[in-house]
Amino acid sequence: MAYLTARKRATGHGSARSGTQHHWRMQVSSVALLILIPCFVFTFGAIYGAPYEEVVAYYQRPFPSIVAALTLAVGFLHFRGGVQTLIEDYVHGALKAPLIVAMICLSYAAAAAGVLAVVRLAL
Repeated sequence: MAYLTARKRATGHGSARSGTQHHWRMQVSSVALLILIPCFVFTFGAIYGAPYEEVVAYYQRPFPSIVAALTLAVGFLHFRGGVQTLIEDYVHGALKAPLIVAMICLSYAAAAAGVLAVVRLAL
């Protein structure tokens, strides 16, 4: 039997011992998106509406392709964390675990598809 106070047991841990880590990841991805989204808007906006050949030539440069790939990857990771929290908070019963697994698979697949599309444009 451990002789810890309730505060000592809870310091740095949520009830599942992962709440602090999840919150920290969401904060870091939010700050990353705060920087990446304006960069993406300016780089994508500069080429929006151009013919396909110009878009391919534009995304063969390193800066626009790196910004686009990072925005997609970080955006879908942030999406995964937010939707997982939403499911954990509002879905109860046997449906919770399959929904979380499906959402994680969907977000990683979408991130991979987006990054692959940018890589194919860049190469």
